[in-house]
Amino acid sequence: MATWNASQIILNSMSNIIESPQSKSHPVMASNGASLFIPVTMEVPCDQGTRMWWAFLASSMVTFFGGLFIILVWRTFKYLWTVCCHCGGKNKEAQKVVNVASSQVTDGDYKPTDDKEEVGVAEVGWMTSVKDWAGVMISAQTLTGRVLVVTVFALSIGALMIYFIDSSNPIESCQNFYKDFTLQIDMAFNIFFLLYFGLRFIAANDKLWFWLEVNSVVDFFTVPPVFVSVYLNRSWLGLRFLRALRLIQFSEILQFLNILKTSNSIKLVNLCSIFISTWLTAAGFIHLVENSGDPWRNFENSQDLSYWECVYLLMVTMSTVGYGDVYAKTTLGRLFMVFFILGGLAMFASYVPEIIELIGNRKKYGGSYSAVSGRKHIVVCGHITLESVSNFLKDFLHKDRDDVNVEIVFLHNISPNLELEALFKRHFTQVEFYQGSVLNPHDLARVKIESADACLILANKYCADPDAEDASNIMRVISIKNYHPKIRIITQMLQYHNKAHLLNIPSWNWKDGDDAICLAELKLGFIAQSCLAQGLSTMLANLFSMRSFIKIEEDTWQKYYLEGVANEMYTEYLSSAFVGLSFPAVCELCFVKLKLLMIAIEYKSEKGESRILINPGNHMKIKEGTLGFFIASDAKEVKRAFFYCKACHDDITDPKRIKKCACKRLLLTLPCLTALPVFAVEDEQPSALSPKKKQRNGGMRHSPNTSPNMMRHDPLLMTGNDQIDNMDSSSVKRYDSTGMFHWCPAKELDKVLLTRSEAAMTVLSGHVVVCIFGDMTSALIGVRNLVMPLRASNFHYHELKHIVFVGSLDYIKREWETLHNFPKVSILPGTPLSRADLRAVNINLCDMCVILSANQNNIDDTSLQDKECILASLNIKSMQFDDSIGLLQANSQGFTPPGMERSSPDNSPLHGVARQASITTGANIPIITELVNDSNVQFLDQDDDDDPDTELYLTQPFACGTAFAVSVLDSLMSATYFNDNILTLIRTLVTGGATPELEALVAEENALRGGYSTPQTLANRDRCRVAQLALYDGPFADLGDGGCYGDLYCKALKTYNMLCFGIYRLRDAHISTPSQCTKRYVITNPPYEFELVPTDLIFCLMQFDHNASQSRASLSHSSHSSHSSSKKSSSVTSILHTASANRQNRVKARDSRDKQKTNRMGQAEKKWYTDETENNYPRNIQIKPMSTHMANQINQYKSTSSLIPPIREVEDEC
Repeated sequence: MATWNASQIILNSMSNIIESPQSKSHPVMASNGASLFIPVTMEVPCDQGTRMWWAFLASSMVTFFGGLFIILVWRTFKYLWTVCCHCGGKNKEAQKVVNVASSQVTDGDYKPTDDKEEVGVAEVGWMTSVKDWAGVMISAQTLTGRVLVVTVFALSIGALMIYFIDSSNPIESCQNFYKDFTLQIDMAFNIFFLLYFGLRFIAANDKLWFWLEVNSVVDFFTVPPVFVSVYLNRSWLGLRFLRALRLIQFSEILQFLNILKTSNSIKLVNLCSIFISTWLTAAGFIHLVENSGDPWRNFENSQDLSYWECVYLLMVTMSTVGYGDVYAKTTLGRLFMVFFILGGLAMFASYVPEIIELIGNRKKYGGSYSAVSGRKHIVVCGHITLESVSNFLKDFLHKDRDDVNVEIVFLHNISPNLELEALFKRHFTQVEFYQGSVLNPHDLARVKIESADACLILANKYCADPDAEDASNIMRVISIKNYHPKIRIITQMLQYHNKAHLLNIPSWNWKDGDDAICLAELKLGFIAQSCLAQGLSTMLANLFSMRSFIKIEEDTWQKYYLEGVANEMYTEYLSSAFVGLSFPAVCELCFVKLKLLMIAIEYKSEKGESRILINPGNHMKIKEGTLGFFIASDAKEVKRAFFYCKACHDDITDPKRIKKCACKRLLLTLPCLTALPVFAVEDEQPSALSPKKKQRNGGMRHSPNTSPNMMRHDPLLMTGNDQIDNMDSSSVKRYDSTGMFHWCPAKELDKVLLTRSEAAMTVLSGHVVVCIFGDMTSALIGVRNLVMPLRASNFHYHELKHIVFVGSLDYIKREWETLHNFPKVSILPGTPLSRADLRAVNINLCDMCVILSANQNNIDDTSLQDKECILASLNIKSMQFDDSIGLLQANSQGFTPPGMERSSPDNSPLHGVARQASITTGANIPIITELVNDSNVQFLDQDDDDDPDTELYLTQPFACGTAFAVSVLDSLMSATYFNDNILTLIRTLVTGGATPELEALVAEENALRGGYSTPQTLANRDRCRVAQLALYDGPFADLGDGGCYGDLYCKALKTYNMLCFGIYRLRDAHISTPSQCTKRYVITNPPYEFELVPTDLIFCLMQFDHNASQSRASLSHSSHSSHSSSKKSSSVTSILHTASANRQNRVKARDSRDKQKTNRMGQAEKKWYTDETENNYPRNIQIKPMSTHMANQINQYKSTSSLIPPIREVEDEC
């Protein structure tokens, strides 16, 4: 009956809504059908003094308990029906099974179920479909469901807002539904809640638990009172504050909208919503009872409190502060406060600290990057530390670059420490940091990777497991390429063999700018080049690193070294004024007039393929739009090569005045284009310099019509010996399939092993000793990258330096698979710390000793990471040797097998090659040591005064080329980004000719494949190589005594197509002391007027010599080697004495040469320039007469040398 009365009240209220408010009365039908006119007015009288709160509360209680009672009664009857009919149901089921079986036996066919069962199945299916439909509507699995759920939550918050508005009114007041706008809105909301309640009830599996859940209770105590309010024309705030409990679902709504994705954010929103909803709900109850009063006291002890005062009271109560300014007066309020303090205090003490912790742990750098219009940005990820970031920013944002209008965005999953954060703040205008991972597409979207100009991945060079680090970086590349395949990626790799995995990524394309900087490949390649020309590793490392110019007034070695350090490598397109000139012509013009050093160009074939040609020679003519590679101090200087105009700048002597001109340079150079064919080599090239410059640089040189450069690709012009060699090589595999490296069939490890006695009997000389530390557990360092540059095919076979490994056999076995195809390789099992092993391999006669360690990254203490290399270096330097072998080795003819004398004419560049001198102490042995920790460089030289805090490039061992650290390669990242050709040039110079095609081949087989010699592969040998020439002897000896570097540059370029680019000078060459230090340092790109000294060694790029194979002895000490980077004290002294003794002879020689010059200049005027064909002087090597002093020395030591076994060259049979 109670339920029926509540229903009648609801129906009557609805009828009042439907009827017109103007109708004053309407007829009511009696039970007998007669029409009785009872006056019912819509204006229900409302007495302000009468309290009707019980009616509102009764409607909610009746609805709740009435429904609960119905559900319990239904469950009881259902349970009793199931129990009572359990046995009967079993009997019927058994009888049914028997009937079905008998019918199958009788008829032989299976009969389906009867019609009653089909009706039951149909009924169940209909009910299930309705239930499923209702579940889908409220489950947020579909768009309709999500919209419905979000709408219900939004309306609940709206109803709570209406409660906040109505809370300013009395608890119970008379309000007309037709005049109160908020009541009408609240009525509409609750009708929607009622419909949603019905859907939830239909979809509920357990009706009883549904009836008792929080959201249902909220509906019971908020929806029915609204209908009662409409009927009674009065409003009661009542329990409408329970709508605040809907805030608990706030996190679910945000998850439905895909706003919350992380566990921390979901947990934070959950805690905040529970805390706030509980707080607001409790405040609503206090507001109700305090403004109403106690019922048993006839509501006389009430007090006027606003809702927000109650919120304040609950907060100070939960926090146990309790100021006492606001407190509860009613008994119900105080009783509620007693129980609320217990729960509220526990919630406050647990929730608030956790909320603060989550907010505090929230990513400080969790925002998104906002791209700036007109400004590019790059993303840097991987190994982000203070050291890696500072090195990168120092080079990337260097002032020598043009305006770097690029913003750097760092992305790392670990927040930066205080030092790194301070570094970011110092560069806040160009640097931003975001916390995240490139493996997460959401984080890639945050940093706008799709609009980034490039993505740079840094590697941890000091990790214990290089392969794992490379795998991590490869996964980063895969993730980035998967998100945006067109993004340009530059990544660092530690191991060479891991570069092959990048080729498996479909979108990886090196032609589009993707580059992998392999640190092991470049590090060992730099060290290998130091074996050919000591100090070259330092020079190349300084060239691609941005260094600020440091001016020193004192005349010390640091002054000249730092002047060279300020040079970097740049690229610039050549002016049209150079079109038609040969490469040496442009090089000389740039060096003499523009003060620029050009070393290479980018050559584009007819097919559009481009490749970098380093010092290609005078057969290469410059085309329009050719890209040149320059060595200069800043980018502004290189612009001269682009702005140069022969018409406007020919008479300018100050290169700083060469700027962009307004004339049409193309038209001015048009006659030059027509008169000079692009590839004509027979015609002489007119000089681009003024006559004064011509006379200064030595005038014109007589040359025959045939140039050796013409024989490069024409087998008909080759000498007889070359043709025989090519015929033999066509049937024997001497080179790899690309023709870039010397190759031999795979050798067994046992065949290259040397015992200590065998090594001592061999009497090795002019070889390379590689001291390597490692064991079975050490990470592989990839020794193949050290051997490959030493086996480049632009060396003849007899020019190859023998390589002897000294180290643990267990470690070398693991590397041997990549080394067994290289000739002239031997292994001495032992330890580099054993002096007996070092003496057995004649370390005092080696051209270079390389000290490597594979155990460096296994030690946590950075100061001890280089202990093995440092100990080995100090051990070698403290050794003492007998001078007998060294004295004989100092002879220009040296130790040779019988019948193979070594000599060369005075005018041959080979005559001025740096040769090994006698060594009596290990301090004079050329050594290069690999270091991991830059600060450990202070321990290599005990006599230097380097501060431990000094940067690596400023230390004496690095300047001398005796130390190399992998940290110098960090600059390649920024250099490659600004110019991807720089990396190609460096790899071409360093690796001996590694190409992407070769990398693809190595990726397939992990070894070089032998190939037959074809004209195409043999043509790959025709590339320049690094040489180191001495000035105390040979064709350049006249310039070694006070000559200018510019004159040497021009003479070498004109005569031999050699391109000089630096000097390797004795440290104390500027000091006149009886005993000079034997250490040398590097001077990069000296100016034209730089004065030379006789002890200087000149770095140059030398052309491939096809005729060197005529005499195997002619190049035994070939020009690529720097046999002794630091001239030994005895040899330096002898050189100085020899220079002073031979000075008179040189004066006579100069007088004779001057007469010849005068006669040539008196002839018909010929255009001077380096494009004239190279002098094809006879290559037959003549024996140079031995000096009397040297002969006496050899006779004096004959008794000693007779005890030495004859030299046996250790060569491979291939």
